[in-house]
This record gives sequence, C-alpha cells and structure tokens, in this order.
Amino acid sequence: MDQSAAKSFIDRLWDEEVIPELTEYIRIPNKSPAFDPDWEAHGYMDAAVDQFAAWAKGKIAALDGAALEVVRLPGRTPVILIEIPGQGDDTVLLYGHIDKQPEMTGWAEGLSPWTPLLKDGKLYGRGGADDGYAMFGALSAILALKAQGTAHARCVVLIEACEESGSYDLPAYVDHLADKIGSPTLVVCLDSGCGNYDQLWLTTSLRGLAGGALRVDVLEEGVHSGDASGVVASSFRILRSLLSRLEDETTGEIKLAELYAQIPPGRIAEAKTAAGALGDQVYLKYPFVPGMGPVADDPTELLLNRTWRPSLSVTGLEGAPTLVNAGNVLRPFTAAKLSIRLPPTVDADEAGPKIKTLLEADPPYGAKVVFDVEKAGSGWNAPALADWLRASIDRASQAAFGRDAAMIGEGGSIPFMGMLGEKYPQAQFIITGVLGPHSNAHGPNEFLHIGMGKAVSLAVAQVLADHLVR
Repeated sequence: MDQSAAKSFIDRLWDEEVIPELTEYIRIPNKSPAFDPDWEAHGYMDAAVDQFAAWAKGKIAALDGAALEVVRLPGRTPVILIEIPGQGDDTVLLYGHIDKQPEMTGWAEGLSPWTPLLKDGKLYGRGGADDGYAMFGALSAILALKAQGTAHARCVVLIEACEESGSYDLPAYVDHLADKIGSPTLVVCLDSGCGNYDQLWLTTSLRGLAGGALRVDVLEEGVHSGDASGVVASSFRILRSLLSRLEDETTGEIKLAELYAQIPPGRIAEAKTAAGALGDQVYLKYPFVPGMGPVADDPTELLLNRTWRPSLSVTGLEGAPTLVNAGNVLRPFTAAKLSIRLPPTVDADEAGPKIKTLLEADPPYGAKVVFDVEKAGSGWNAPALADWLRASIDRASQAAFGRDAAMIGEGGSIPFMGMLGEKYPQAQFIITGVLGPHSNAHGPNEFLHIGMGKAVSLAVAQVLADHLVR
C-alpha cells in the first residue's frame, strides 16, 4: 500500500464527506432500545440507518459486485450489511454500531448531545465516536485501497443498532446472515478505546457485565418521618447494607469471590507496558473535582482494576424526590440500578444469579428485597496475535502516527466480541477505536477526535492490505 496516497485519500474523504455526514447523524436522537422502548414508533433509528445506507450505497456503486442491504427481522432493530468482493478465499468482517446512549446531564455550555459542534479538531455530540464513525472508517479504508489498486480480501461490513443495549438482537442476525458473512479469518471491531491519540491501540480484553435493578420496599406508602423514624427502617439504609454484602465501601473491593478470575501473566505485562507509556494519564484523563484523586497511586494497578478485576457502579436511583421537593417523609422504597463489571473470563450468565442470591437472602427486618438481573454479557480475552498481524499493526501505527502500536485491556463491554470469539475460534481480531482521553462516551461532552478517526481508518487500510499477502 502507498501509505502517503492512502492518507491523502482518507483525509480528503473525511473532510469533504464523512465529517458532514457525522454532523447530521449527531442530530438524530436514535437512542438504543434499552433507553427508548418505543424506538420503532419514533423512527429515529430508521432515520439514522437510512442516512448511513444512502451514503454507503453512493460510495460502493463504483465497486464491481459490491452490495448493500438493510436487513430487518421482525421485532428487531435493523442491521446494515455491506459486501465488497476481494481477492482470495478469505473474508474480513468489519463491525460497528449505530445506536446511541441517552443524553446524560452535565454538558458544558455551548455543547449538547443532539447539537453537533466542530471545535479544535473535535466533533462534539452523542454517537460520533461511539460508534457512528465506524462504518465510515471501514469504508474509507477499503475505498483508499481501491483508489490505488491495492488488493484486499473479501470484506463484509456489519453495522448493528442494538449494541448499547447488549447486542441482544445480533445473534439472530449473525445466524440469519451466516451464508453472506462466511467464516472470517480477520475481525476488525471499531468500537473500542485508545490510551492516547498518538498511536494505534489494540484492545486485548474486554470486561463482562452483570447489571440490574435492586429495590427495597418497607412501606406501602410514605409516612411522616418524625412519626416513623426509629420504628420503621429506612429503605435507603437497608439498600446500603445490602450493597455492603457485595462491595467493601471503603476500598471498593468486591467481596463475592466467584466474581474474580486469575489474571494471565501476559496481560499483567501488557498493563505494565501501557502504564509506562501513559503514566499519570491513566487517571488524569478523568474530570476529577478539585482535591479528588484515584483509588490507588500505581498506574499498573489502576489499569488492572479497570480491565481484570470486578467492580460496582450505582448508575441510577429511584424512589427519592428532588431535594427541593423532599419533605419530612420516610419513603416507601428505594431502588438502584447496579452495574457490576466482571473480569473477561468470568461467565456473566452464572454471575447474575449469584449476585441475586447474595442480595436477596435474609432481608433485614423482613423488608421486600428484589434484584432483577437485566443485563448479562460475558467479557472477552483476545487470542494470541499471529506474527504477521503483530508486524502489521506496528506498520499501520507507524504509517498513521509515526509510532508503534500499543496494547491495553478495556473496562467496557462489547458483547459481540465474545460471541464472535466462540463462533470463529480460528479468526484473528483487531479491536480498536477512537475513545481516548476526555472523549467521554456515555457521558456529557462526548467528542470524536477527528485526527484519530482518520488515523484509525488509515491503519485499517494497511492491515487489510497485509492480511491478503500474509
């Protein structure tokens, strides 16, 4: 591959077409089904799919034999499937998603989830980085190769609309489209993170997730707190004590031994290398309030905490009024949304029931305690890299950044990866992305680092070229 020519092609395509398309995409509030149960009636998801499909059809029209279809199984979110012929007998599967997280509060002045803003090389708004850029990045890479006559294997681009809800629709589509997808020897997922914006980052593991709602009921209706306190236990106090069964509130350590896994020595070594490259940026990338710091001083331990150790986050609360409306009432219930991140090799389907048993057993004072497991997705531990791929990602990173690639585990989940790892055990995997420091996927002020998006596209082009001649 002529790296200079490919870079020029991708930069121009992004500047002239991709960035304007993503700008319009950010305006669409196509929240994932878990956050918009009426997504089908609202039509936002179809609007996003139609926009992406229209652009992609225009770009692949000149590619002999290329085809695009929007596939809609009854009762499921749609997928975009793009087939691009290539040389040889192999198939490369390139994956991304189009659905978005909800708005979230706390956006800075002048920024909002559905109003795009291009500033200082960043495109602000919900969904550009997570993960709207993926289809454009994949096609940019393929089109750059086609423009210079560089051969690649057959490519299948699969864009789903359910990832932020746990990809529960995707297995049905993978089975339905099995003949068209084939048996990929390389899987490229563009829905992950990066430690910095200075080199290509390869994700080597993903944590799993067991999430659900914990609810504690103590009364059938609220009563005067002066009358009842000291007689009726607070539902919040009971909920707090139940969480202490699962988590040490002083250290954050999870107490349930079954939620741990042995960390492979190779992953520990990778964490040490990544910590050496990132230093304090491991934690300085987070927007701490003044005076706040990380839970540990050692960057390696922090990386292992967020990639290979279980942890609990309370991501939502119900049952309490706002402060301005909080009267002297002992409330009838408190509910909390729990997100329990699991090590990559822990079975999430087994973890959920164990957490449920722990939280529901012997409720204090006989309170009504229910933990509904709403999400269960196992993590993923990457297979060993083939020699050709290890060399290729360094070549790709040098082409895009002038530095070798780096490896790091990610604390989030991509349910699709575990499923594909089981379905295609002989495939090699490249899991990478643009979600770096302060990009804040799922939170306020999400942005797409445009330079990183272009560079990742160039890196993918190099890997596709190397894959064919390996």
